[in-house]
Amino acid sequence: MPRFTLVVPVHDARGLLRECLESVLRQAFADVEVIGVDDGSADGSGRLLDELAAADPRVRAVHLAAQVSGGERCDAGAGQARGEYLLFLEPGLVQLPGALDAIDARLKAAGDPDVLLFGHLRTPFLGTPEPTRSLDVLRAAGDAVTTAAGRPGLLGVAPVSWNRAVRREFWCDAAPRFGPGARAEAMWALGSLIAAGSVAALPTPCVDHRQQRPLPGARRTDPRELVAAYDTLLAEAARPGAEALREPLYVLAVRELLKAWPGARGQRRAYGRAVAAFSRTHRPAGHRTGCGRSGLRARLLTEGRAGTLTALDRALAARRRLRSRVRTLRKSVLRAVFRHYYRLQRLLPLDPRLAVYASYWNRGVSCNPAAVHRKAAELAPHIRGVWVVGKAKAADGHAFVLPDTLAYWRLMARATYFVNNVNFPDHLVKRSGQLHLQTHHGTPLKRMGLDQLAHPAAAKGFSFRRFLRRVDRWDWSLSANPHSTETWSRVYPSAVRHLESGYPRNDVYATATPESVAAARRSLGIAPDRRAILYAPTHREYERGFSAALDLVRVADALGPGTLLLVRAHYFYGSAGLPEHPGLLDVSAHPRVEELCLAADALITDYSSVMFDYANLDRPIVVHAPDWEVYRTVRGVCFDLLSGRPGDTPGAVTTSTDELISCFRDGGWDSRANAALRGAFRERFCPYDDGRAAERVVRTVFLGEPADVLPPVEPARRAVVPQPASRRVSAAARPSP
Repeated sequence: MPRFTLVVPVHDARGLLRECLESVLRQAFADVEVIGVDDGSADGSGRLLDELAAADPRVRAVHLAAQVSGGERCDAGAGQARGEYLLFLEPGLVQLPGALDAIDARLKAAGDPDVLLFGHLRTPFLGTPEPTRSLDVLRAAGDAVTTAAGRPGLLGVAPVSWNRAVRREFWCDAAPRFGPGARAEAMWALGSLIAAGSVAALPTPCVDHRQQRPLPGARRTDPRELVAAYDTLLAEAARPGAEALREPLYVLAVRELLKAWPGARGQRRAYGRAVAAFSRTHRPAGHRTGCGRSGLRARLLTEGRAGTLTALDRALAARRRLRSRVRTLRKSVLRAVFRHYYRLQRLLPLDPRLAVYASYWNRGVSCNPAAVHRKAAELAPHIRGVWVVGKAKAADGHAFVLPDTLAYWRLMARATYFVNNVNFPDHLVKRSGQLHLQTHHGTPLKRMGLDQLAHPAAAKGFSFRRFLRRVDRWDWSLSANPHSTETWSRVYPSAVRHLESGYPRNDVYATATPESVAAARRSLGIAPDRRAILYAPTHREYERGFSAALDLVRVADALGPGTLLLVRAHYFYGSAGLPEHPGLLDVSAHPRVEELCLAADALITDYSSVMFDYANLDRPIVVHAPDWEVYRTVRGVCFDLLSGRPGDTPGAVTTSTDELISCFRDGGWDSRANAALRGAFRERFCPYDDGRAAERVVRTVFLGEPADVLPPVEPARRAVVPQPASRRVSAAARPSP
């Protein structure tokens, strides 16, 4: 009996079928059978299916006598399945590398539940992969095995067949069938989820939903079919034990019914009457429609007031058009004014005593530019630094300008020095005599610059021609290590000079004192004898929000009250959205990640460049990488972080919440073997971070001194970074590997 049966319903999909099936057959996990079900395709799909079946014994071709619906093709394939679990995949969709391994591992960890929901990416036609809301829902579900009634939020996972694994015994005994009808797949997905006695979640993208071009002449369905489908679903869900689902199912149904509001005027009145009848039957007692425009539209629809809803939509559309025209006119006028003012200012001489600083797209005073600014104030006080910030409060007491103001355009036209850890905007015209310092903001693990050409998911909407014009403005490019120099040289081809100075923001690690470490911990409310662990995952281009690939509450409970998890979301997100728990502290809004690192006894991260900075402290690093295969396939990486080779891997590696908990319980996080890995990692990536990087930059760029004016001190000859008191206590009892 194979572990998985993968059913592929086929109808006139010859151009898509081969890639779909090969994405399954090329998986490292081979214990799978594939059943392709063709219903007499006119384009030769059936013959191609036979060809693929002849080439691989794991493939079986099923040919139906007459054309049926997609749902009935799925039913026919599932009826011949032999696997422990059923999966479905449509031509045009592909399984991502490592998907079956990840699904199998999660099923085993969850005790083989009835249903496993897993994540997917969406690739629009002529677009690149992008995240889906389902990934957020699955992350919120955590590692617990539950039911739809126990966690109604799972109803928010896209109701499709190809993002779940269904236990075949459950399919045979209790799960609904697809059946005919245009809405059959969505109703099956919701119905099987409701009927399942155990449900687990896997917040890892396993399928790429490659959307196809809509073809003219496609059959349009009567929107009242959707009303009838939800009517049947809610009637079937009205059973003992499912009371918790009545409200979320009704809300979901109304939201989808509102989306299906027909564009044809002749259909609206009949559709409105059908939705009103549905609402009278299934509206839960005490249900209150939401506020705002969406709430008002839902109320009008469920009350059958089709005419009023039509009038409201027309009024809202008219208001949107008016507002858009006003905004466009205002922007056009201001743009013309600023453009002429900027051109006039560029006719005036440069100010040799004026420098512009910016960081993270004008988010505030931070990172390498902030460290350079502080050292310039000490060594080159004649140069006045002004920050570009998006909000006045982000200036943190420094001189600043706001973007798109007269002061901003005057500054950009007259300043001599420009310092940023990202690129300045395209509208900046570099004048002769102006000098640009690109500090960067991390050591590259992921692919950057021109390397992204081979990874379109990471380069969505990215113009490489404009990017190269921005790179050509650079005069100096900072480098934290030889690896960075080699990478920047390849991915940012230009005449820029590479300054191997180390990262100015890391000076604090070499100059820290026991008092500054204790002060950092006090500012966060960490008791001297309490272990603090910083969890700082990176951003993923294929996810919408903060990604916590851990059940943080379970980790905090398992590690006990003597441990505090400091959780820092990537700067793209406002917060980590943590629940109230004495063992969790959201530090996403903390302005200086360097202080968080000084305060932490250990670091847990995935692929964030914070690991390269934290290595300066010579404290334990745990790489938690449950989606490494997906990340390095979609985003691309420069080296194998998980290889275990000295210099590549900074310490312990875990791939699940259980493994991470065990790592801290059995002492693996702080073993001698992982300390040796950390030492090799530090030698490779921290050779210049000796506490004088900012001084090297200021002397070279602002004062014109030779680039080798301050040779770096080798890591082995540097002073030992002070450890927190809690870290010194735990190190005394460090176990052997």
